[in-house]
Amino acid sequence: MLTIAYLANEFPVSVEPYVGDEIQELRLRGAHVIAGRVRNPRAQAPHSPTAEKTAEVLCLERFRPLMLLRALALAVRRWERVSGLLARVLLQGREPPGRRMRALLHTCLGAYYAVQLQDYEVDHIHVHHGYFGSWVAMVAARLLGVGFSLTLHGSDLLLKSAYFDTKLKHCRFCITISDYNRRFILQRFPAVRPEKVFVSRLGSDVLASAEFPRSTTVNRGGRSFSLLAVGRLHAVKDHAFLVRACARLCDRELDFQCAIAGEGAERQRLELLIRENGLQDRVTLLGHVDQDRLGSLYRRADLVVLTSRSEGIPLVLMEAM
Repeated sequence: MLTIAYLANEFPVSVEPYVGDEIQELRLRGAHVIAGRVRNPRAQAPHSPTAEKTAEVLCLERFRPLMLLRALALAVRRWERVSGLLARVLLQGREPPGRRMRALLHTCLGAYYAVQLQDYEVDHIHVHHGYFGSWVAMVAARLLGVGFSLTLHGSDLLLKSAYFDTKLKHCRFCITISDYNRRFILQRFPAVRPEKVFVSRLGSDVLASAEFPRSTTVNRGGRSFSLLAVGRLHAVKDHAFLVRACARLCDRELDFQCAIAGEGAERQRLELLIRENGLQDRVTLLGHVDQDRLGSLYRRADLVVLTSRSEGIPLVLMEAM
């Protein structure tokens, strides 16, 4: 049986259900998957269906002194496997000192992760996202002498592309979610062999034809006009813009209700904004909504609103359509 270590920066988190779906699919195809995360989720949704799909999750945040010593010993014994990576961090490139220091720390985390995986006899390590977890996974793979691969999204490539030349050089293959991303990788890093960069598109489950309404005319049956926004409560999603727009609708004496599904760090700010504008009876923060409940929200909504300042491939739009 193929044994795959699958690493994510945070896992499970409700905003990335596709990570749990990929792990589940690999298991259904007969692979033994060891899920791992670099740190504990900051906003894990309770009773998340993604969490139910996974068994024990290795966490690099749970440091144990003895295992840390074993990690240092492993790095010393197999120095030749990681010496080139350290040379890249310390002697090459134009990265600022702070970034180089973080890369050294992530190298230590990679050795720690390798020790965690030693008893599992893994055949391959895959990491989702190209952030610092990808350096951790690459170091672990080098120390264990196994293959390494990564999945890249637009945010990885356009915002946080540290040491991508090295990661792409050493990965066995790279998966990205659009043709644009693939072209960007090959143009930005011409040394990468095109045949090891694959496109695997994100998508949304499609309703069976019987589930679609027969008429496209919305019959609200006396209900208020309903707006729906779905997404984590983060500044980049700009739900505050939506709340302020609802205040304008209220000023014009329009009959409406607005629901915002999602959880995150912006919740308190949004609650305050709703109170300041007297919208407590108009705007509702639903918190985290399980994927299987989202369908009914989309079907009941008259208008789905996406106010993000930046999106790569917006799954919300796919789900809404």
